[in-house]
Amino acid sequence: MVSSSEEVENVPFYADMTGNSLKGGQSRYPNIISKKEMLTITALCETFLPSLDVSSSTTTPKSIVDFYGTSAVMTRTDEELGGLLSGRLKHRALGLIRLVLWLLSTWWGTLAICGTRCLSDKFPYVQNFPAVGQEQRVKIVLSWSLSSFFLFRMLFKALKFTTMVLFFSQANENNQNPSWKTMGYCGPDPNHINPDRKTTRDFVDEKDGPLRDFVVDAAHEEELLARAFKQMGFSTTASTDSTCFTVNCDAVVVGSGTGGSVVAGKLAKAGHKVIVVEKGRYYSRRNLSLLEGPSLDQMYEGNGFLCTDDLSMLILAGSTVGGGSTINWSASIRTPEHVLNEWCDEHELKLFGSNAFHHALDAVCDRMGVQGEVTDEGFNNAILRKGCEELGYPVTTVGRNAPKDHNCGWCHLGCRDGRKKSVQETWLSDMVNSGNGVILQGCNVSRVLHRTKRGKSRNVAGGIVAEFGEKKKKQRIVISSIVTVVAGGALNTPALLKRSGLNNANIGKNLHLHPVVMAWGHFPETTDDLSNNEDKRSNAVIFPEKKSFEGGIITSMSTIDSSFKTSGYGAVIQTPALHPGVFSALMPWVSPLDFRHRMRKFSRTAHLFALARDRGSGSAPDYPNKLWYSLDPRDEEKLQKGIERMLRVLVAAGATEIGTHNCEGKIFNVKKGSKEELEEFVKEASGKRLRDLSTPLCSAHQMGSCRMGTEISTSVVSPRCETWEVEGLFVADTSVFPTALGVNPMITVQAISFCTAQSILEVLNRKKI
Repeated sequence: MVSSSEEVENVPFYADMTGNSLKGGQSRYPNIISKKEMLTITALCETFLPSLDVSSSTTTPKSIVDFYGTSAVMTRTDEELGGLLSGRLKHRALGLIRLVLWLLSTWWGTLAICGTRCLSDKFPYVQNFPAVGQEQRVKIVLSWSLSSFFLFRMLFKALKFTTMVLFFSQANENNQNPSWKTMGYCGPDPNHINPDRKTTRDFVDEKDGPLRDFVVDAAHEEELLARAFKQMGFSTTASTDSTCFTVNCDAVVVGSGTGGSVVAGKLAKAGHKVIVVEKGRYYSRRNLSLLEGPSLDQMYEGNGFLCTDDLSMLILAGSTVGGGSTINWSASIRTPEHVLNEWCDEHELKLFGSNAFHHALDAVCDRMGVQGEVTDEGFNNAILRKGCEELGYPVTTVGRNAPKDHNCGWCHLGCRDGRKKSVQETWLSDMVNSGNGVILQGCNVSRVLHRTKRGKSRNVAGGIVAEFGEKKKKQRIVISSIVTVVAGGALNTPALLKRSGLNNANIGKNLHLHPVVMAWGHFPETTDDLSNNEDKRSNAVIFPEKKSFEGGIITSMSTIDSSFKTSGYGAVIQTPALHPGVFSALMPWVSPLDFRHRMRKFSRTAHLFALARDRGSGSAPDYPNKLWYSLDPRDEEKLQKGIERMLRVLVAAGATEIGTHNCEGKIFNVKKGSKEELEEFVKEASGKRLRDLSTPLCSAHQMGSCRMGTEISTSVVSPRCETWEVEGLFVADTSVFPTALGVNPMITVQAISFCTAQSILEVLNRKKI
């Protein structure tokens, strides 16, 4: 750390200390778990992913022998899992999981949990879980997934999910994993990682992105932080008790994501001093590894393991500078007309029927470079389009905030060439280029400051208190401002408002998640992949040059069941970004051998998902301590209908095998089965319940937990997105949505924030006169 005054004077605002954390070859989680729990963890990892011998034939390639023969323990996945459960993972179920792990290390705990399968005809007759044979352990674990006891299903899902993600996403110092070659996975995008490989996509911008020199790291000592702010033109005041210092600005924005960045950019361009506070970290372009494991860990909320309290929903949310726009899938869809009409008429929010909002949509799309062409559709999207066209289903091209030739399948791990126009490249760039803004990274905001003021009927916002550093050396910084903008997202914003003393009963309620369910189809890479019983001459390879993880992530969409012409409370069909870690977490596990077979087919397994505009809702009043969601039966029906449609699309596109992620793991061989058998399979698969943990549900959109309205009794913020309780305190993220949206929310939240910024400018201009 810099100490002398001369060195402090010339130090850059941002010293990039975090780049190595996105690379392979290092342990992600220090393991301090107890020895007894580790014995159980090791046994569980060997149960899920043991070493399998498939070398009976001398012609079996060594890479395939190694793929089946590499166990989770050989790659130290058990150590990584132990580290994750040591405290890195934050979830209400963690205490229960660790209790079960400890119980399974004892004979009596194993007897209670596993029943007679732990009995032996040899002394000591009752074995603990690690001592039980592999075959019996597989039966025990499989019984948990199918159990009528909900806690057993939770246990199976938690352990299977974490084990698979860690095993298939970890990388060595060469950024490789021993399983990837056989799976047909190349690891990081070679077009961007290898500087010797010249392509039409420039691999690295030498400037390393527009933000690097305008990010202040909260890990710096207080003196350096204060001096950095002064160099940026912000006045600071030292506290009398030396516990913190105060920085003064016109507006402080909590959160650098899709909504907050719009406000920050517009205010700074108008000449106002803006400080953006971000709890995540900034990763410059050259420090993006495009490795799934480290990127999930460092750039996603909950380190990529975020779930609802009952594990019923896996949630993907950005936690890095730029928020969700940095790691999203580029889909840029304007607010549907039926949603605008509903919000305007039924919720009496006239903004959404105004010219101002339509102008905001135009301005946002223009700034984000949204366009609707693609030069080379990726595998999943090509399958979706082909199947829909064969069946006569509607299918459209999705607008993206990227050029038509930016066909990158790694954008959910950051954009290394900066051609995806995230808010880093647009609104935050506008802010720093104005000379009026700075980003403070690695900082948690503990509360919003507000006080009573003579002549005011409600409190007035005055800034925020932020904390940073280790628990034993916690430091504080006070940012004093004229207006305060909370933009932490639909999960984090409610908790901050609650911590700040706001008492509105609606805070944290009405959380919508756009629940997603998936179906898959396998498309053999060559006719050699087909069995001897199938006629290879009649099975032309579909899109032979494509792999499942390559190409634009979302470029096509079907609205066959979306109800767009009426309420919109249906489901759209789109395609996901699934690299080995998340792919393995979702794929059913019915035996170690079957699971390896499924993983071998990774690169030619297409996935589609149905996304519902949900009527059901949840709550996040005290995230991360509480996160609850309930799937409405009507939404379940829409998703089940979506499964039926997706399976038919996959068959029409030429899949040889189809299935879902239901834990029973049933597969239908399209080439061998009759039409009647296909109909029976589709009916059974689409009729499975989705609310009992038997089928993984996912969400990448969180909305509505601080919704906008016209009355304080039913909403948290006014139509100007100012909180009812505190004057000068605004919210600028998806939490203000009155209902679920039904499509990807990036453009909608930016348009709302664009209008919110106009309201804030009026306040600032009035108060600074």
